[in-house]
Amino acid sequence: MNILSMDHITKSYGERFLFDQTSFYLQEGEKVGVIGINGTGKSTLLKMMAGQEEPDQGTVTLAGHVVCSYLPQHPVFQENDTVLEAVLRKCGESAAATAHMDGKDVQAKAMLTRLGVEDFDALCQTLSGGQRKRLALVAALLAPSDILILDEPTNHLDNEMAAYLEEQLKSYAGAVVMVTHDRYFLDSVSNRIIEIDKGKIYSYQAGYSGYLELKAEREEAALAGERKRQSILRKELEWVRRGARARSTKQKARLERFEALSSQSAPMQEDKVEMGSAASRLGKTTVEIQHVSKGYGDRRLINDFSYIFLKNDRVGFIGPNGCGKTTLMKLINKAAEPDEGTIVIGQTVKIGYYAQEIGEAEMPSNQRVIDYIRNVAEYVQTPEGSITASQMLERFLFEGKDQYGLLGKLSGGEKRRLNLLKVLMGAPNVLILDEPTNDLDIATLTVLEDYLDSFPGIVITVSHDRYFLDRIVKRIFAFEEEGKLVQYEGAYTDYEMRRLWKNQSRETLEGEDKKQKASSGSSDSDKPIAKKNSWKQPSTKLKFTFKEQKDYEVIEDEIAALEEKLEELEGQIQAAARDFVKLNELTKEKELLQNQLEEKMDRWMYLEELKGRIDAQQE
Repeated sequence: MNILSMDHITKSYGERFLFDQTSFYLQEGEKVGVIGINGTGKSTLLKMMAGQEEPDQGTVTLAGHVVCSYLPQHPVFQENDTVLEAVLRKCGESAAATAHMDGKDVQAKAMLTRLGVEDFDALCQTLSGGQRKRLALVAALLAPSDILILDEPTNHLDNEMAAYLEEQLKSYAGAVVMVTHDRYFLDSVSNRIIEIDKGKIYSYQAGYSGYLELKAEREEAALAGERKRQSILRKELEWVRRGARARSTKQKARLERFEALSSQSAPMQEDKVEMGSAASRLGKTTVEIQHVSKGYGDRRLINDFSYIFLKNDRVGFIGPNGCGKTTLMKLINKAAEPDEGTIVIGQTVKIGYYAQEIGEAEMPSNQRVIDYIRNVAEYVQTPEGSITASQMLERFLFEGKDQYGLLGKLSGGEKRRLNLLKVLMGAPNVLILDEPTNDLDIATLTVLEDYLDSFPGIVITVSHDRYFLDRIVKRIFAFEEEGKLVQYEGAYTDYEMRRLWKNQSRETLEGEDKKQKASSGSSDSDKPIAKKNSWKQPSTKLKFTFKEQKDYEVIEDEIAALEEKLEELEGQIQAAARDFVKLNELTKEKELLQNQLEEKMDRWMYLEELKGRIDAQQE
């Protein structure tokens, strides 16, 4: 059953058309993800669904008694309300007494706590943008509704918070329509994707992975149809050029057919952001962090952290909101000074800093787009040669008159995309990306990831986007205790797996310890005696054997080498597709390598689990 219908809607702002006679229908219980390049109208579509805006033409209809709950991209609160009052007011509760009877205040406190907001009496005027977004998210989830409309709900959520929201939405009984850049989140929650492209809405009955396949099929079918049209058109053109006279009905029909084919427009190619890699030469000394500590008041955010960044390093920093990730990025960028320790920046280092938030002073609303970029450089050197600021703007989908428009008229996502271009125009050799996935569309993120693959420098990123971290980084530092950063090799999925093993190992050891105490009848009062006689007990301390230690030090490199050999072998197998003798040899070699890789992976898992137990024992 349709619970929301948008029929032949048209919407424009000035000369800019967002929607052109397009339609959308929402069924009960659907979980719909909305994607599209920044500026195509994703937020506007949600506002029209929520009744916050009206289309210029067409109709938006809700089924009888259907109620919507809406999370805007930039929520507004009454500044003098407390956190709890603000949430309850957004839920539609007029009095705290009513809220208490309904149990809404209890639910609100529980959800706020899960999302990292624990001071329920704090005034809204003291909250950061991220905290305000989380308040609005709680209000949207608590408000009684049939349709939940969410604009960038995962922005400002750390990984644990995003996982919590993911479970909330998967179990939500009503329909959900959401705009988000988080591709893992989209794939997990949504069962339908709609894409906004050049004023039209395209629907795909699948999650994000399925959408990618279905979209490729749609584009291929459109291109195949265009190739067929061009073939027919060439034949008709030959006939027309022979000077055929329109004497018969048949000849007239052929002329009409030719005119009809000529007037048809080819399928429009999707606009895509393009980036050419541009970077300065990086010398021997890069960025060296030596015993750095930093705190504010009584709280220590970073405690005795040291690391030397290597050339072409790809390092991610993760942790809960407020743990000190952005502070560390500012320290590296010399925007703040450490309380203790030093940070050495090499003479050839040129840092490009992509900040989490952009202030009005950095992006004045009355400045033209082209001037904003020209202030950095008139042109930039890329592998394709020298490219002007205007040409780079075109690659970032700011064409013609758009380049002479004012910054104040850009959407939030367009400003982020433009700011990213400004950072890259400086040709840095060390890129610091602080939450780069916030407000960037998926198409731009995909191209940014491809760009970073060939970027000849160091990439340092803070991100809660699991997909982005898996795609880019090779090493992760996690803020696990107050001020302490723990190093993990690999991307986010590797980190998550090792963290789970570590926790499971700790729980197992604690469980075994409790069992031993229970079986011996020991209690807390027995502890002094146990300590006194402990010298008589044989040592049960876990540790690596000499061979295990050696294996642990080299096994990841061995796994990487085997994976590289398998990749090369795949190419050789494809090249030898018709040489059956060679193909048979290569296939046997591949099978042998795969068996070796499986053995190495089993050994790696054993060693990681043992390492987790050793670490837990030491703690």
